[in-house]
Amino acid sequence: MTRILLATSLLLYLCCSCAPPPETAPEASATDPPRFPNDRPEEAPYRPRHHFTPASGWMNDPNGLVYLDGEYHLFFQHYPDSNRWGPMHWGHAVSDNLTDWEELPIALYPDSLGYIFSGSAVVDHDNSSGFGRDGEAPLVAIFTHHDRDRVEAEAPHWESQSIAYSRDRGRSWTKYAGNPVLPNPGGERDFRDPKVIHDGRQWVMTLAVRDRIQFYGSPDLRNWSYLSEWGRTEGLHPGGVWECPELFPLAVQGGDPTWFLLISTGRGGANGGSGTMYYPGSWDGRRFQPHDRPDAGRDSVRWLDYGRDNYAAVTFDNTPDAARERTLVGWMSNWVYAQDVPTYTWRSAMTLARRLTAVSTPDGPLLRQQPILPAARGPGRPLNHPAAPGKATTADLSDLPHPGVFALELELDAAAGERDSLVLTLSNAAGEQYRFGYAPGAGPAGRELFSDRRRSGRTDFNEHFAAGPRGGPDVARAFPLQDGRLRLTAVFDRSSAELFWNDGTTALTTLYFPTAPYTTLTIEGAALREGRLTPL
Repeated sequence: MTRILLATSLLLYLCCSCAPPPETAPEASATDPPRFPNDRPEEAPYRPRHHFTPASGWMNDPNGLVYLDGEYHLFFQHYPDSNRWGPMHWGHAVSDNLTDWEELPIALYPDSLGYIFSGSAVVDHDNSSGFGRDGEAPLVAIFTHHDRDRVEAEAPHWESQSIAYSRDRGRSWTKYAGNPVLPNPGGERDFRDPKVIHDGRQWVMTLAVRDRIQFYGSPDLRNWSYLSEWGRTEGLHPGGVWECPELFPLAVQGGDPTWFLLISTGRGGANGGSGTMYYPGSWDGRRFQPHDRPDAGRDSVRWLDYGRDNYAAVTFDNTPDAARERTLVGWMSNWVYAQDVPTYTWRSAMTLARRLTAVSTPDGPLLRQQPILPAARGPGRPLNHPAAPGKATTADLSDLPHPGVFALELELDAAAGERDSLVLTLSNAAGEQYRFGYAPGAGPAGRELFSDRRRSGRTDFNEHFAAGPRGGPDVARAFPLQDGRLRLTAVFDRSSAELFWNDGTTALTTLYFPTAPYTTLTIEGAALREGRLTPL
């Protein structure tokens, strides 16, 4: 990806999480790097310990997240022959605990109908599809076929929806002979990323169609009928092509369910580039109705994550207690610079799996995210920081068993005044630093959360990586306090930070690439009521 093209066109293109435009993601050629069995020495410190990464090759969107017989299945957009986007496959990994992943052989390969783009997977318990045998429920994958020949011929209808099934717990897959099961109606260029659930009456497909969402229903996963459309006239489009949508119900604090519609957008995110937004509402079996009609513009959007590195986030199907909580994973990168980050053998990681619940607030139902941490952890270390003007507290990180891999849990007394602040800084001997916290800001709460990687280490690989679109740190909306206290859970894993504020109702996820691990944590500002640092 050339920086000239980025500077002139990247902020304007209609981005696609599955298929960046040709000028930003050329097809692989003989000059592209081959697969290598081991990391280069300079990139090995960036491969995370607890986030899934492919052994080699390119990865983007999580696909087909599904739970079956004690295993969580993570499929993903994958090009195994290069560290840049190319002909898409479905890679495959499994876990029994959502923190330790085993990569399996590729599940779905491109074929005569096209590349294998994003989609979902379900357990067909009643064998409505007829693919099951001997009383065993099949796994059924629903995905977009992307016809590259039609793209090159400039035919507008190059995407359609297809299915495949597995009778051996996802280890092998058979594509349905009748594909595509949902042909392109004609004229739709962006017609993709089917996310399927069962709403108790029918299978429901939520589909992204350029700048709107369409819903389809089916009794058997093979035959689909149009139900309704949402989004085109709502006055809420922040920019870019819509992608990777999802519709699901969640009980709000143990009460009645609210339906949530998640939508990823290629540009126009909270702090630039890619982002995932969500809307609470209702579903009557045919139409989605939001609880309120947001005003036009980006500021009215509820963002799943205010950082720049959580995109195409979707949840697992068939998990236990799915009515009360869901489990979510996102792609931990951003299309503005994803193909330029300083890793060579592999590119991209997934976010930590997150427990997703719904809470009631004066602003309506909000989604709360809580990271799933590995069960095996080091002993926690207490942190103390009494607030005093000009005073700072430091913690030594140089003796962590795994450099740069730890969690923080903080509870702060932040009620002293609207102009108070909290600044936490990770730094190393090279003078590189990643800063985060809250500072005086606009809005009724008088504070804003921030995440600042401008001096975090390697940033020169892409001119848009270091600073947000306004030239400064990433900033979350002004936030209310809870009983005068502010809670933070933060997870750091070599080259990433995931920050969960206010019990997870506000999240910021970011990448960074220091030339050496951070060895010091500095705390300035508001007093800690409780604090703990835990090696991971």
